Amino acid sequence: MKSIARYGHKADVALSMWVKLARASSVFYRETAEHVRTFSLTVAQFGVLEVLGHKGPLTLGELCHKELVSGGNMTIVVDNLERDGLVERHRSTTDRRVIEVQLTSKGKRLFERIFPEHAGHVAGLASVLSEGEQRRLGSLLKKLGTRVVERTRQAQS
Repeated sequence: MKSIARYGHKADVALSMWVKLARASSVFYRETAEHVRTFSLTVAQFGVLEVLGHKGPLTLGELCHKELVSGGNMTIVVDNLERDGLVERHRSTTDRRVIEVQLTSKGKRLFERIFPEHAGHVAGLASVLSEGEQRRLGSLLKKLGTRVVERTRQAQS
């Protein structure tokens, strides 16, 4: 069934794209979150382990930026990972106000064990698209996100 233009051609196309993006994102998130829970981790905890496993030690501020969460939320996530012996905090040697977070040896072992499995799971979900389609979609999503952020910053200036 073809939809009737309601808000003008450009707006209708953009709204249709947004609905598809939101639905696909929701389904993909739900499926990956369910997989992450099989490791007895929350999505936020997994995200911290993943970024520290790939990037190495980061400050709390850098973790917030990478994971797109607030400082208060990140503190709770890191507290719980630290309680479980997966990360540790250290004061920066150059600026004592700065706290760096890094994986412990237990955290590294967990990351090395679970991340390849998770990567395979994500690859399986994405396999409905060809490799070229995955690259193109990734490029388009990056462009969309970057440009929206730029426009928002310009509007606030």
